[in-house]
Amino acid sequence: MKKLLLLIPVLALVLAFTVPSFYPIDGYERTGIDRLAYLQKIVRDSVKYTRIPAGAYLATADIKLRLTSKKDSAITYMTEDPALQKKISSLFYGLDASYSISVLDMTDTTNLKYAARNETRGYQPGSVGKLAILLAMFDQLEKLCPNDWGARESLLKHKRVKGGPFAVYDHHTIPLYDIEQDKLTRRTAREDDVFSLYEWIDHMVAVSNNGAASVVYREALLLKVFGEKYFDLTDEEAMQWFKDTSRKEISDLAFEVVNQPLRDLGISEDEWRLGGFFTNGAERYVSRQGGSIGSPKGLMKFLVNIEQGKAVDSLSSLEMKRIMYQTERRIRYAQSKTLDSAAVYFKSGSFYKCDRSKGACGDYAGNVFNYMNSVIIVEHPDNGSKYIVCLMTNVLRKNSASDHMYLAGRIDKAIEEEIAAAGQ
Repeated sequence: MKKLLLLIPVLALVLAFTVPSFYPIDGYERTGIDRLAYLQKIVRDSVKYTRIPAGAYLATADIKLRLTSKKDSAITYMTEDPALQKKISSLFYGLDASYSISVLDMTDTTNLKYAARNETRGYQPGSVGKLAILLAMFDQLEKLCPNDWGARESLLKHKRVKGGPFAVYDHHTIPLYDIEQDKLTRRTAREDDVFSLYEWIDHMVAVSNNGAASVVYREALLLKVFGEKYFDLTDEEAMQWFKDTSRKEISDLAFEVVNQPLRDLGISEDEWRLGGFFTNGAERYVSRQGGSIGSPKGLMKFLVNIEQGKAVDSLSSLEMKRIMYQTERRIRYAQSKTLDSAAVYFKSGSFYKCDRSKGACGDYAGNVFNYMNSVIIVEHPDNGSKYIVCLMTNVLRKNSASDHMYLAGRIDKAIEEEIAAAGQ
C-alpha cells in the first residue's frame, strides 16, 4: 500500500478561466476534496455565488508565508509598540477583563508591531482548539515521512478511513458533493462515513465539525502508534487496538500527541492545551486529561510560527495556512465588511453554558460562561496591511459575534492609520 501511495502522482490543476481561481478551489486535483470540485464547477460555469467575498479568490500559488526571514522564537516579536498599543487599548475603554486580545502588524516585516490586552488570560478555546489537532496531524506525518513531502501529501489524499464511533455525535453538518450527479447535500457525520484524511481535515476546519475533529485526532494518534504500519492499517485493526489497549495508555498517548507539538513551538501548557476529544463517541475509549485552555498569547505564538514556517516545517506550515484560507461563508470576526477584499485565514470557536435559574440565556449567550474566540490572519491586497489578531471573550448573556465583527472593523482601521502615520 505504501508503494502505491508513493507512486500516485500529485497533479497540479491549471485553471483556464477568465475568472480568478481561488484556494482551496484550485486544490481539488491535489487534495481530492469533493467540496472543491463543486466550487470549481461554479467558477467554471460563471455561476453567481454570493457566499464568497472578493478576498477569497486567491490561487494556491498566491498563498505565502510572511515571516520566513524571522528566525528568532515567536515571543521575540511580541513586544509592545507604544503607538499601536495606545490605539488598540482605546478600543476597549470601559470594558472589563472579559475581552482579551493580541495583535501583530506584519505589514512591514522589518518593523513588526505588537499590541495586547489581557493576553495571558486563559479561556476555553472551543473549536479554535481544532488547530492543535491540525498541528498534531502534520507533526506525525513529518515523523513518518521526514524527507518526503510528496509521500505525506499522497497519504492525506488517498488514505481513507471510517468515522466509526469517534465521528458521533455533532450537530454541525458536513457538505457532501456527488460529482456524477452534480448534487450538493449537507448532513451530520455518521459512523459509516468514509473519507480521505484531507476530507476529514476539511470537515474539521471548514465547517468545524466535531466528529471530524475527533477522527483526525484519532488518526494522528494511530500514526504515532503504528508508524510505517499505518499505510496498511485497516479500520478494524485500528478499533481493535483501542479495545485491546488500556484506557490510561491511550489517554496518555493522546494527550502527548496533541500537546507536545505546541510545547515544541514554545507555547506553554497555561498558554494553550487541549484536554481531550470533541465527541462523546471518542470518550468511550479515551479519557480527558484536565480541561482545555487557550490564551491570545499562546494562539499568537502558534500563528507567528506558521508564518515563520516553523510549525513542524515550512511545507507543513504553508499547507496549514492554506487549509485555514476561507472560501466559504465568513462568520463572526471575519464577517466584517472591511475585510471583504482581504484574504483571511481564520478559525473561530465558542463554548457556553446556561443555568435557567440565573436568568436570561440562550444559544451563544450563556449566563454561566460564554466563550467566543476568533483567530485570524488578514492580508489586504497589493500593498495593503497584513496582520494577525487573536481575540477571546467571555461576555455573559450576549452573543458576541457582533462584537467581534465590530471590533474587526475598528482594529483594521487602527492598523491602517498606523501604517499611514509611519509613511509620513
